[in-house]
Amino acid sequence: MSLLTPRAPRPRTSVNQPTRGYRVFQGVNGVILTLVVLVTLYPFVNIIARSFSGEGQIRAGEVALWPKGFNLTTYRIVFQDSMFWRNYGNTVFYTLVSTVLAMVLTTCYAYVLSKPDLKGRGLLVGVAVFTMFFTGGLIPNYVLITSLGLKNSVWAIALPNAISVFNLLVMKAFFESLPTELEEAAEIDGLSTYGILLRIVLPLSKAVIATMVLFYSVSFWNSWFSAYLYMDRTELMPVTVYLRNLIAGATTGGNAGAATEQLSQVGANIQAVTIVLTSLPILCVYPFVQRFFVSGVMLGAVKG
Repeated sequence: MSLLTPRAPRPRTSVNQPTRGYRVFQGVNGVILTLVVLVTLYPFVNIIARSFSGEGQIRAGEVALWPKGFNLTTYRIVFQDSMFWRNYGNTVFYTLVSTVLAMVLTTCYAYVLSKPDLKGRGLLVGVAVFTMFFTGGLIPNYVLITSLGLKNSVWAIALPNAISVFNLLVMKAFFESLPTELEEAAEIDGLSTYGILLRIVLPLSKAVIATMVLFYSVSFWNSWFSAYLYMDRTELMPVTVYLRNLIAGATTGGNAGAATEQLSQVGANIQAVTIVLTSLPILCVYPFVQRFFVSGVMLGAVKG
């Protein structure tokens, strides 16, 4: 036989077909997950439908998944008010400043606590954990903010809530999971402590940073009591306080029996409109942050 004679092709190995039990499992799993998604989405769809529905249909309980008696009265009243847009801008500004400040302080504090050879590390952790269970109280906090001259400023909102101990402990645990060899090699190359943090640690911590940014931004976005307590002027209020006052006004007018037709409509679906307006920005931002949640889960799941 000549050496140039081509060899007969090898028979292809058949790909393993999924078993019947596995196909049944996939079907059952798909049905269960579909039901979970439907149950989760129903409240959101119902709230949106209520926000566009008429007063009579809402009070009669006829609104489920689709608006009935389509009405934009509440949206029109809110959007035509210049104070709404001013307060909305205040919310964006307060959220950005407070989130940046909180991330800087939390990241620095967590990075320090992640060093096992730090002197007084136990004391610093104890001080942080102590504040989770014991606070100074409402009146001492108000006296402190007033005496520091922080009223009617963004710092009255940002500083008292600058560090969440839960977020601090999460970041601390994440920093402790990073290989110490990377920091040692960077230190040998001449990087300072701040250089190691900025050029080595933070680029490896995108998942936890994105998660903490989302946690802080949602917290500050939905916060209203601090502004309600420390702000005296209406033009400085966030949009959550504006909507809270709108709800209170509509409810009070309805209870007094002197509500106009527009006020009755506002009182019927103001809560739904409020939820839609406050949740929409967060829902728009979340898809861009979701991939960092996934990568964060994978970092903890993959073992070398």
